[in-house]
Amino acid sequence: MSKKIGGVVALVGLCALSLFLVNCGSSSSRPAGVLYVLTQGNNSVGNYVSTFAMDLSSGGLSLVNSNASTCPTPATGTSPNPCGLPVDILLDSTGARAFVLDQGAPPCPTCTPGENNPIPPAIYPYTVGSDGSLSAPGTAVNWTCTGTGVSNCSDTATTMVLDAAGHLFVIDYGSSPTPGYPTPTVASPSCPHVPTGPYDVCPSISVFTMTSGTLTLASGSPFYLSKIPSALSAIAFTPPNSTTAQELLFVTNNQDICSQNCVAPSPHNDNTVSVYSVSSSGTLAEQPNSPYAVAAVNPISVLAVNTYPAGQNSGGLFVYVGNAVSSGLYPFEVCTAVNNTNCTLAQVQDNLMFPLRTCPDISCDVPPFTAGQSPIAMVVDPTNKFLYAVAEGSSQVYGFTIDTGSGKLTALSPNPNLPTGSHPVSMAFHPTVNNTGQFLYTSNSGSTNISGFTLSTTSGVMNALPSPTTTTTTPSGMTAR
Repeated sequence: MSKKIGGVVALVGLCALSLFLVNCGSSSSRPAGVLYVLTQGNNSVGNYVSTFAMDLSSGGLSLVNSNASTCPTPATGTSPNPCGLPVDILLDSTGARAFVLDQGAPPCPTCTPGENNPIPPAIYPYTVGSDGSLSAPGTAVNWTCTGTGVSNCSDTATTMVLDAAGHLFVIDYGSSPTPGYPTPTVASPSCPHVPTGPYDVCPSISVFTMTSGTLTLASGSPFYLSKIPSALSAIAFTPPNSTTAQELLFVTNNQDICSQNCVAPSPHNDNTVSVYSVSSSGTLAEQPNSPYAVAAVNPISVLAVNTYPAGQNSGGLFVYVGNAVSSGLYPFEVCTAVNNTNCTLAQVQDNLMFPLRTCPDISCDVPPFTAGQSPIAMVVDPTNKFLYAVAEGSSQVYGFTIDTGSGKLTALSPNPNLPTGSHPVSMAFHPTVNNTGQFLYTSNSGSTNISGFTLSTTSGVMNALPSPTTTTTTPSGMTAR
């Protein structure tokens, strides 16, 4: 951090922003929303949260403030980035609190011995004012190596999601190089295991429960893994003909970790999706038959969509996996109800996941849907009828209609895809307000700007806003309210 911002960040010179959409000025036709965008600065120095006022009649953005700090520790010459890069941001269900995920940092090779320590990942909480302003970052929440007697772990957090029940999920890559590389030792057994030192940290999933904005690590977390996770998606649903709600967590994996003598596990469990049940207290349990193979290399994104209408049995639970190498969205269905084609009672009980098919035979698998190069993120609208994917490699956003009965995707027409700025890395969706419109934004790390799109509430069709909005250097995670 090049400087420290203390106290509450003032929002000066613009109409008040209300997270509950208070009108700006005297015109009732101009409701305002808010968009928060993380920036990673120049050479990782200068990491902030930028706040933009959002005009919900047009989708246009106006910069309110670009200097809300994501790190309470001032930078020094030997520690220019004392908290690690900010990579993700989210708001709680009330919009009263924001949380920023800092990825942590490896040891500093040019630092003095007393300063040459890795920085553990952290989540920094903020209070959101009624005008959209952010407080100074609160006390860091750390979880890597918690309770193990190991401090300052060399770990890397990558992303987080929050479900409707108040569970916050975080995935970590673990230390680099991974434990067991190049050869395992007694002190560094194959993963998964509890960390034995600052550079012996297996990849993990951590779950936090949230009460009044306070995060508490759930029992069993961190949940250490034998593979490196790349993305996650949580979904709650009530199966047909049932009154019992369930929650599942889907996690993509794209690399095995060495086992004894650095021999890769057999069968391989990379290029897969792992499925976990989530208890009401946030405890994870891997489901039978997990992990599931993906017919492509390097899955980088995942999104679970529940198309069951409330109280009805039509629809399904579908999972879409984005792959970097094949550049497509691979569709899957989860067994939630017994039927005559794919799902038996035992498979429903195991929440079996299988590639989307038009018949029971494997030869009837639905092919992947084209979504540009490296579809790094996906979002779905509140009706679960439209899915949007942003492709980092080809700098495009793609739109699809979801067949709520079969899970098939159909490219939107016209404008099935539109260009973004260079190297988009994140998306934010703002839903309809009094049927005035829906908006989609991408943070473009390569061109230092935000692309905006209007979305039809009836057809899902995209149209680009007239011009991108400039940000400070290297925008990353973003969220809208």
